[in-house]
Amino acid sequence: MKAKLPLIARILLGFIFFASGLAGLLNLAKIPPDLPQRLVTFNSGLVASIYFMPFLKITETLCGLLLLSGSFVPLALVVLAPIVINIFLVHAFMAPSGLPLAIIVGLLLLYLSFFAQPYSSVIKQLFRRK
Repeated sequence: MKAKLPLIARILLGFIFFASGLAGLLNLAKIPPDLPQRLVTFNSGLVASIYFMPFLKITETLCGLLLLSGSFVPLALVVLAPIVINIFLVHAFMAPSGLPLAIIVGLLLLYLSFFAQPYSSVIKQLFRRK
């Protein structure tokens, strides 16, 4: 079972990002009417920039595909790290109801990046002194 844990975590994280990226690109997810006003304002600003949301959703979709396929997993984890940090901070400060999912996504990313072989050895090299 221990050998399958990285595979399960990778597939789960990949599915989360692939599905949310695709849903955002295709406008499949409706915006809930009861969002806090600060979050609505924040999202409106991102949408108003015109380029950011499509860029974010394409990045999420591609990284999700990389995780699902098992190709370039360390690269996908590094690219997703700032996205996951932002997801966590948005929920921590603006929409606490989404915090449990943000924590789960963060824990999956941390596990794959720093504890799961063979990905952790590649990621840890980024933190070595030269």
